[in-house]
Amino acid sequence: MATGHAATAATIELTRLGVAFTMHPYAHDPAERSFGDEAARALGLSPDEVFKTLVVMVDDAPTVAVLPVSARLDMKALAACCGGRRAELADLALAQRLTGYVIGGISPIGQKRQLPTLIDEQAWLHDVVYVSGGKRGLDIGLAPADLIRATSGTIAAIARAEPS
Repeated sequence: MATGHAATAATIELTRLGVAFTMHPYAHDPAERSFGDEAARALGLSPDEVFKTLVVMVDDAPTVAVLPVSARLDMKALAACCGGRRAELADLALAQRLTGYVIGGISPIGQKRQLPTLIDEQAWLHDVVYVSGGKRGLDIGLAPADLIRATSGTIAAIARAEPS
């Protein structure tokens, strides 16, 4: 368990579950809009091990996709994994309302209502993955198996390489 920083819904949930995690605060630039890239740079981590959390509507049902910052979400693959036909990013206001988190600080853990969650299979390539800790300027590191447990998530091939 991590201590010494203000608790968020994500850290409270991880503590409740008895999951080991580390907190990684950094100075957030309010002008920055590429939140995952900012976290990777600020923390000196590879964008392959920092994972972004996206809220996606699959046939009008909200779903969470967790994938490396270095990758793009494959909407067709996500829809297929969910048994749907169509997927699109949720409206930002809806994403905030559903999760209880602000854009740039949406954690897959401790959401207002736990949404179905798909975690890209690349998580298994790392001993530790980093996801938003529930606010801008805070990431948490945890083992992929613990991320799956904390989100009741499913591992799936939902990412594709970001074009160069």
